[in-house]
Amino acid sequence: MEDHALYFEVILFGLIACVIVYSLLTKAVGRTILTLPIIFTGLGFAASEPLRTLAPAELLSGSSRLIAEITLIIILFADASHVRFSRLRQNFQLPLRMLIIGMPLSIAFGTFVVYWLNSSIGFAMPLLTTALLTPTDAALGQTVVSSPNVPAKLSQTINVESGLNDGLVLPFVLLGAILSTQAIDDQGIMGLPMKAVLQIVLGPLVGITIGWSIAKALDLVQDRDWILESAQGVVFLTTAFAAFLGAEIIGGNGFIAAFVAGAVFGNSYKHDLHFISEFMEGNGQLLTMAAFFMFGALLLPAGLEHVSFIPVLVAVAFLTVIRIVPIYLSLAGTGLKLKEKLFLGWFGPRGLASILFTLIVVDEFDLPGEAELLACVSMTVFLSILLHGFSATPLANRIGRD
Repeated sequence: MEDHALYFEVILFGLIACVIVYSLLTKAVGRTILTLPIIFTGLGFAASEPLRTLAPAELLSGSSRLIAEITLIIILFADASHVRFSRLRQNFQLPLRMLIIGMPLSIAFGTFVVYWLNSSIGFAMPLLTTALLTPTDAALGQTVVSSPNVPAKLSQTINVESGLNDGLVLPFVLLGAILSTQAIDDQGIMGLPMKAVLQIVLGPLVGITIGWSIAKALDLVQDRDWILESAQGVVFLTTAFAAFLGAEIIGGNGFIAAFVAGAVFGNSYKHDLHFISEFMEGNGQLLTMAAFFMFGALLLPAGLEHVSFIPVLVAVAFLTVIRIVPIYLSLAGTGLKLKEKLFLGWFGPRGLASILFTLIVVDEFDLPGEAELLACVSMTVFLSILLHGFSATPLANRIGRD
C-alpha cells in the first residue's frame, strides 16, 4: 500500500512539473502547432497504465466525470460572458440556423451513417452515438474564438453554437440511452418530449435570472466600493455554479443555464470584466489541463483497446461530412462566402461535452455495445484534438488575411 501511495505521488509530481514547464513556455508553445489539449492528452495517455494500476477504476471514473463537468460549466460561462448582444443581433441568424437546422440534420445524417456501417446494432445505438458526437467544444475552439484574425461574426457564431448545442442535444442522448437499454415503458416514452421541453426552457430562464441579478448586485457593491477586487473572481465562479445547480434542481439543463447566465452577466455588468479573463488564464487553464489529462489517461486507452476500422471511419465521418454538409446546408441563403461556410463547418471540434455525456451514460445505463461506443467517442475526440488543434492557428490566420 505504501509503495502504491509513493508511485501515485511520483505521477502527481510529474504532472505538476509538466504544468510548470508548459506555463513557463506558453508563448513559445503558442508559436507552434501544439495546443494545450494535445499536450495534456498525450501526458495522460503516457500515465494511463500506472494510474489504472494504482487507483480503483470507480475512483478514476468519478474523478474524470467531476473534472469534466466543472471545466465545462466554467468554460461555458466565461466564453458566453464575452458574447455581445449588440454584435450578435446583427448575425444571430447564423448560430440560430446552425442549431435549429444544422444540428437536427447532423443527428439524422449521423444516425443513418452509423446504422449503415453496422446495421446489426439496431437503431438506438446509432442515435446515441450520434447524439454523443454532435455537441461541439468551447475549449477546443478557444484558439479560433479568441483569435483577433477571425471576423467577429464567425467567432461569435462558433462561440454561441458550442455554448448551446450540448444542452440542446442532451434529450437525444437520453432518448438514445434509454431506447438502447430497452428499460422504458410506453408511459416513459410519452414523458420524454415534456422532459426535453423543460430542459430547454427552464435552463435559459434560470440562467437569465441568476446572471442578471448577480451582475446588478455586483454593480451595486462596486459603485459603493464594498467589494475587494480579489473577490470579483469568486463571484464569477459561484455565479456559474449557481446557474448550473439552480437549473438542475428544477429540471432544467444546467449547461444551457451556465452559458445563458454568462451571456446575460457579461451584457448586464457595466464595469470591466477583466477578472473573468484573469481567472481563465490561470485557474481555468488548470481545469482544462486536468480534463484532457483524464481523457488521455482513462477514456482514450479504453477506446483504443476496442478500436477497429468502423470506429475510425465513424470518427472521420463525424469530423468531416456529417458535420460540414448539414452546416453548409443550414447556412444557405445567408450571404456567407463558401470559405466562411466551410470554416464554420470545420470548426465544430468534439471534446469535453462528448467526454462528459459518455461518462454519464456509461455510468448510469447498461448499454449493449458499450466497448464500441467508447471506441467511437474516444477516437473522434482524439482526432479532433489533433486535427482541430493543428489547423486552428493556420486557418484563423488565413480567414483573417482573406
